[in-house]
Amino acid sequence: MPDRISTRALRLGVAGPVGTGKSSLIALLCRELSGELALGVITNDIYTDEDARFLRSAGVLDPERIRAVETGACPHTAIRDDVTANLLAVEDLEEDFAPLDVVLVESGGDNLTATFSPALVDAQIFVLDVAGGGDVARKGGPGIARADLLVVNKTDLAPYVGVDVPQMVADGQAAREGRPVLALSRTDPVSVAALCAWVRSVLAEHTGGRLVPVDPGPMAPHFHAEDDHAHGHGDGHGHGHGHGHAPIPQ
Repeated sequence: MPDRISTRALRLGVAGPVGTGKSSLIALLCRELSGELALGVITNDIYTDEDARFLRSAGVLDPERIRAVETGACPHTAIRDDVTANLLAVEDLEEDFAPLDVVLVESGGDNLTATFSPALVDAQIFVLDVAGGGDVARKGGPGIARADLLVVNKTDLAPYVGVDVPQMVADGQAAREGRPVLALSRTDPVSVAALCAWVRSVLAEHTGGRLVPVDPGPMAPHFHAEDDHAHGHGDGHGHGHGHGHAPIPQ
């Protein structure tokens, strides 16, 4: 267990559209890291605890370490607009199982605009999958462009859905201006090890007091092609440029 300068667990958000494999990614991390780190999980669903029940049934953690928040509204509301329910759930989990190293907070499936408030999480992963289409990474949005890590998931399915994974990763890298992108398959040990190494590196920054949460912002800057001056438009906040940490191991 890491030496602690921080007084609480690293809070790591996992967001992305419906069906991209957020719950499976969390299960993978729990399976790989629970032997060395003390973990907890908070899931979000609108009216059910389906994701929490999936993770409990997978047997990746003590079921009591997996808590569900029923948002009752659009998923982004509870992870960005009013984080009270999630924040209370995280704090209760940390108190019940102190000391925890990492609390993973899973967003309910949302669209490309969903990001976590830095008041809730310290760093965040945005998950796409090849089955959603090879062009999705080019579409941008704050999660794709400015989350701490972009995961292109389920790469083992690429031959069956006609997706060029290296091109999808390159598109993600172009949208992210150097922030890390990871092509992941739970059947590929190298990519699994790279994901775990990234989590460890972010945890080391957190426990060392060097991690500063950056708000990805609710809207990515965009440009009008017909505008000769190509003025960028944003919403006036959330212009963090990432932490410059945790490169994906080669």
